[in-house]
Amino acid sequence: MTTVKEMVRRPLGHFAERSLAGLAVILGAGVGFGILLVLVRTRWSPLYDVDHGVAAWLNDLVAPHGPLVTVLNAITDLGGRPVIIWLVTVAVVGLLIRRQARLAVYVIVTGAGALILDPALKTLVGRLRPEVDVPIGSYAGESFPSGHALGSMVAYGALLLVFLPAMAPRWRRPAIVLVATVVAAIGLTRIALGVHFVSDVLGAWLLGAAWLGVTAYAFRLWRRERGRTVPPLAEGLEPEAGHDIAPAPAEEQVLPHPRSAVAELVVGWVLVFGVLFGFGTYVSFHAEGTVFETLDTDVPQWFADRHTDALTDLSWWWSKFGDTHAILLVSMVFCPLVLAVWRRWRPVLFVALAMFGELSLFLASAAAVDRPRPAVENLDGPMPTSSFPSGHIAATICLYAAIAVLVFPRTDRWWRWVPVALAVIMPLGVAISRMYRGMHHPTDFMGAILLSALWISLLYWVLRPNADLRQGNQPVIESEDVHTLDDELVKAGRPD
Repeated sequence: MTTVKEMVRRPLGHFAERSLAGLAVILGAGVGFGILLVLVRTRWSPLYDVDHGVAAWLNDLVAPHGPLVTVLNAITDLGGRPVIIWLVTVAVVGLLIRRQARLAVYVIVTGAGALILDPALKTLVGRLRPEVDVPIGSYAGESFPSGHALGSMVAYGALLLVFLPAMAPRWRRPAIVLVATVVAAIGLTRIALGVHFVSDVLGAWLLGAAWLGVTAYAFRLWRRERGRTVPPLAEGLEPEAGHDIAPAPAEEQVLPHPRSAVAELVVGWVLVFGVLFGFGTYVSFHAEGTVFETLDTDVPQWFADRHTDALTDLSWWWSKFGDTHAILLVSMVFCPLVLAVWRRWRPVLFVALAMFGELSLFLASAAAVDRPRPAVENLDGPMPTSSFPSGHIAATICLYAAIAVLVFPRTDRWWRWVPVALAVIMPLGVAISRMYRGMHHPTDFMGAILLSALWISLLYWVLRPNADLRQGNQPVIESEDVHTLDDELVKAGRPD
């Protein structure tokens, strides 16, 4: 019996002796949420009047301004599940690669708790969404608490606590202010868009703060029980892990000669644009009687004559691999993994400039050439840009070619051929789909190849993205050690 009492006292004693103020804040947030929950459930008149009055006032203020609504929707998306899940997943994978399984467990548990609490409380309360005169925001499910506000509070707060030690001391306070600003902005946009009441957002913030505080203190108890020091939360959860979880070692310059590199890229961009403009103008308006005219006339018609429901559906899905959302998603997964494994910024810069250069060259060339779409049924309807060159195809080539350029020389394992295969298969599939759907001529495909080949070659020559290999840089985790990540995660939950 004495042993049981001691086991109960020790964690509680550690909690209290470390920070009574912190414990009071956590308890205060929990009590505040409980009170607010009761008031919402009982439909307390003063709260009801404030909630509905603010919702109506903001709707009248915001709804007439389309650009403002667009900005609010962009901000509110930062608290949506796709962004939160991406952030948490990338953080967990990166931490496991850096062999920081304890921190990975903390992020998983904290995030999972928010995912459980949000729908459970929504179902328990069963509160309807605001009814406004001009609906301007999309939503689903019940209203209390706000899932965006809760998810952003927990996810951004947890990631801040984990990665604070990786920041220089002078940047920690600005980082805290930035995260607080983002969380506050997300919550306020939910009210301004008319999809949540004020009390929904306040309740989510209180609940998120309480849950984040509980998991942070549980992690600190975990450290104490294993004989580790318990630092102030302002230093992060594990200060000693700062070097290991830093994205890359401190570098005075990512490039040895940044000014000359910028000049070379600007000059190269202009030359590539000139080549694209010349080729695009020729095949679009001056290629009568040539093989280019034959291809651009016969190939789109050949595809149009073979439309079937199954092929049309398949072409729609494959075409999506080359749209902005898919390209951005792959880039936002690959770049953090590059940082986690090779700890260098230059490869990330290579991918970022590949995509930025492709986009700017595509938009400039499309506007300058202004080529009409093929004279067949355009299955995707009117598009905001002209036909030459194909942006879908060029973006797909640039992305997967950049990935292959980085991955192939960095490992001797068999899977280094996978990015090479994708650099061929993905653009070819997107190209066939775009031509099948009547959105591009074959010479638009050629223009995309020309754009990608010239721009990627220029970037490789200027940036030297694999220079760190010649300097002896090795991956944080070897490919043959990947199977140990699960073991590290399991080990983190066991007592020492």
